[in-house]
Amino acid sequence: MLDLDLHGRTAVVTGSTAGIGQAIAAGLAAQGAHVVVTGRTQARVDAALAAIVQRDPAARLSGFAADLATADGARALVAAFPSADILVNNLGIFAPVPFLEIEDAEWMRFFETNVLSGVRLTRAYLPGMRERGWGRVVFISSESGLQIPVEMIHYGVTKTAQIALARGIAESVARTGITVNSVLPGPTKSEGVGDFVTRLAAQRNISFADMEKEFFETARPTSLIKRFATNEEVANMVVYVCSPAASATTGAALRVDGGVVRAIP
Repeated sequence: MLDLDLHGRTAVVTGSTAGIGQAIAAGLAAQGAHVVVTGRTQARVDAALAAIVQRDPAARLSGFAADLATADGARALVAAFPSADILVNNLGIFAPVPFLEIEDAEWMRFFETNVLSGVRLTRAYLPGMRERGWGRVVFISSESGLQIPVEMIHYGVTKTAQIALARGIAESVARTGITVNSVLPGPTKSEGVGDFVTRLAAQRNISFADMEKEFFETARPTSLIKRFATNEEVANMVVYVCSPAASATTGAALRVDGGVVRAIP
């Protein structure tokens, strides 16, 4: 029986003021979870809370503003919300930069944001999950973790690291009732990607639709859906993985990539 009911569960979703993160927060709230929406500024958090409640007035939400790419930000979040049944490590950044132009400081910024933010929060929330005998941890990785994009190698490397993290942590909590997985979106019309493609289209004086078509002809020709996935399509997978129905799914790298990755695992 498919049981997605999350009533009585508390979920922390990092980087959830827009895009995939906000869609995940909304999806978990729709299944009854109390969701903590996080972002860098209070204004962004407040706007996200309002957007979710507008669609779902019954949503049970809290908000928290901090830079979770820092140790201080992680400590502040855990101090404010010391217990979580579900942790979705969605916080992430990307930027197309040629390899030879990526300085050490930029490598460190990407690791702090995309990798260490999830390490710190998982380390903080995992003991409570073990005590309760139930928990869900999800790292939002990317198909770029399997097929490193030449235009942003540092991003791809951090996404590979997330896949390895999820598998290793899953093995460390075997037989505890906790599952740990990574979810690998493909090209998705998130806030950042949408803005980036819109700028490229404007520079080329073509429509977003034409830019999207060209992107999938040249940059991601192996895509089977030949379009950007929606944030909700990615969120649907995450909500399932966080639910009681996914109790036998752990240590997995689950692709929501529109068929971009051709390898059969």
